[in-house]
Amino acid sequence: MYVAVKGGERAIANAHALLEERRRGDPALAEITLAQIAEQLSLAVDRVMAEGSVFDRELAALAIKQAQGDLIEAVFLLRAYRTTLPRLCSSRPIETERMFVQRRVSAAFKDIPGGQILGPTFDYTHRLFDFSLADAHQRARRLDHGSDRDSAAREPQTGPVPRVVDILNREGLIESFPRPADAAVGDLTREPLKFPASRDVRLQNLARGNEGFVLALGYSTQRGYGNNHPFVGEVRIGDVEVIVEPEELGFPISLADIQVTECEMINQFHGSETEAPKFTRGYGLAFGTNERKAMAMSLVDRALRARELGEIAMGPAQDEEFVLSHTDSIEATGFVEHLKLPHYVDFQAELQLLRQLQQEHASQAREAAE
Repeated sequence: MYVAVKGGERAIANAHALLEERRRGDPALAEITLAQIAEQLSLAVDRVMAEGSVFDRELAALAIKQAQGDLIEAVFLLRAYRTTLPRLCSSRPIETERMFVQRRVSAAFKDIPGGQILGPTFDYTHRLFDFSLADAHQRARRLDHGSDRDSAAREPQTGPVPRVVDILNREGLIESFPRPADAAVGDLTREPLKFPASRDVRLQNLARGNEGFVLALGYSTQRGYGNNHPFVGEVRIGDVEVIVEPEELGFPISLADIQVTECEMINQFHGSETEAPKFTRGYGLAFGTNERKAMAMSLVDRALRARELGEIAMGPAQDEEFVLSHTDSIEATGFVEHLKLPHYVDFQAELQLLRQLQQEHASQAREAAE
């Protein structure tokens, strides 16, 4: 903490009091509850959970409330709290092929096993204001009127929905990623980022990364800075089971179901003298309903594999050091916002140097004139 001048602590305390007053807003209005945030601002909660690396809707809602809706500040709060929690054990890898699907679409195939499931999405809305949202009574009437919708639309899923890329995999048309069961997995929350980074670490980095930055990088690959020509093999959103197997018990335990978004992106061919051409793929996965993030993540994942696939890395999204060193919103915020804290000594030194340089320049100009 900077306490630049005498009385600085009192000024900071007053700033905190003003912040709390601003956060609360008009006391005549009812205070927003964590349940309201979690239920009605669910996409903001999902983003904070994803970038904060903690799946806890109540904590994410609390962070959003405390941060006055500033999602980067909310991520900061959640990450800071995360560092205080003990690591009791590691779960098994989640099995997304066994996901209880709420939404599942493919842009590569019209007819897919299990069918296209549109689910709740903004994709087909007209992006026009719904003014009934401003009138609670009118909105309630509309919801009641829609309560008799065809119950078939709500029929429960009866079993696992097969992956779309398996269609290509069966024909040997897309690369596969077999991984030994005992392969070590990196952990960015405990180990510093090192280069070159393994793919599992890169995916962790992108999953925790700022959505806007990852989205911009993914967009850049489509504009010619990554030579990327993708097709959405599948985007799926749904609940997956989290299973742990404590050593002292020796058998698996189901802890909970969590919602995740997964995207598998199909990309251009790759082959060699010894291997037939195949589609390549990019992968993205994030907590909650986080479709935009998972799609952008899959684009960047594929771009970062350029050298591995023998491609010439020319775009920013293909530069591992650039991408992985700048995705984190907390680090970026720290470097940018620390500039508003006192730098009096540094600036005075530069100011003195500039005055000296100007005096020397004026002296040389006078000498040249004489």
